[in-house]
Amino acid sequence: MTAPSPRDTFITIYGRKPVLEALADASVDIDKVLLASGAREASAQAILDAAERRSVRVERLPAERITRISRNGRHDQGVVADVRAPRMRTLPEWLAELGDRAPAQLFVLDGVTNPANVGMTLRTATAAGLSGVVLPRAGVPEVGPLVIKASAGVAYRASILRAPTVVDALTLLAEAGFMLFGLAGEQGEPYFGVEIPERAAFVLGGETYGVSPEASEWVHQWLHIPMAGGVESLNVATASAALAFELVRRAHG
Repeated sequence: MTAPSPRDTFITIYGRKPVLEALADASVDIDKVLLASGAREASAQAILDAAERRSVRVERLPAERITRISRNGRHDQGVVADVRAPRMRTLPEWLAELGDRAPAQLFVLDGVTNPANVGMTLRTATAAGLSGVVLPRAGVPEVGPLVIKASAGVAYRASILRAPTVVDALTLLAEAGFMLFGLAGEQGEPYFGVEIPERAAFVLGGETYGVSPEASEWVHQWLHIPMAGGVESLNVATASAALAFELVRRAHG
């Protein structure tokens, strides 16, 4: 496993409106703002004023440096901000804190490429009280403005667990005694009829191809959500909600 990176600790947002919105929200803990050296427009001044009111450090950098950090030169508008995410950490760190026997239930996203689906799944998992959502650095979008918007801001405080790849994540979870369930269209048992152990992780596959072959090799048991009316499957975010609140029902049933 690779060493933790700043992207395992901070959420980097970009664009003048998202940064201004974050600065206006006192509950969002901003480490610093990076603003292009040549930015002099009214919106740039508004960012400087908002940062001063919050006592947030602002660094001026060349625009090309901003783009290297944002990785989205088309939309960063010459500004990025690093937001502290108190519940985001690497999966190994989280497992060490969890210990050997504590119960936990997780979602693991495997090739979910639509930022809206990632954001909505983070919101659902947080609302349902799951222990976290594993977001591999490979194959899943960074937690940026589109993910944050879809989560309605929940992404800032969600329990986000990072690993290099989905296989790295599943390897660690299996070694830590987690039962690994895969969610598929029609494969396996109906999800509401399966016994779920105290330590369980649910692999949610991508929008087009579902759970990848690499991740499938680690799945201990397959589940599906029964469909009617000729519907083949649900959107991954909708499927995550159905599963998450079945877990809530069991916990409180």
